[in-house]
Amino acid sequence: MLIAGVGGFVGTCGRFLIGKWSSGMYVGSFPVGTFLVNIMGCFIVGLLFGLIEKAHVISAGENVLLITGFCGGFTTFSSFANDMWVIGSKGDWSTFVFYLAASVIIGVLLVWAGRALIR
Repeated sequence: MLIAGVGGFVGTCGRFLIGKWSSGMYVGSFPVGTFLVNIMGCFIVGLLFGLIEKAHVISAGENVLLITGFCGGFTTFSSFANDMWVIGSKGDWSTFVFYLAASVIIGVLLVWAGRALIR
């Protein structure tokens, strides 16, 4: 549990820093920070699971640290769901649909890309 907590702390700090950085990069209703950490997290998870499947080079402890801890703290699906609700409650349906589709499609493609790089 402590190993997962350390990874989660680092992931959460990364998510916070990317959110702060991205808030100054774009002004609009699209939640850039949440989008960036979610797609980056998908790629990292793809890489890590690819390493596990191909070479078994990640130990059980590293799995807990990196996947459960870091990626769990870094990715923000709950924030994504809340962003979707906020955008929808404002009636900004074009942003709602774009954010939903882009997050799912790009996220799945980047998991594939991470796994493909390891193969």
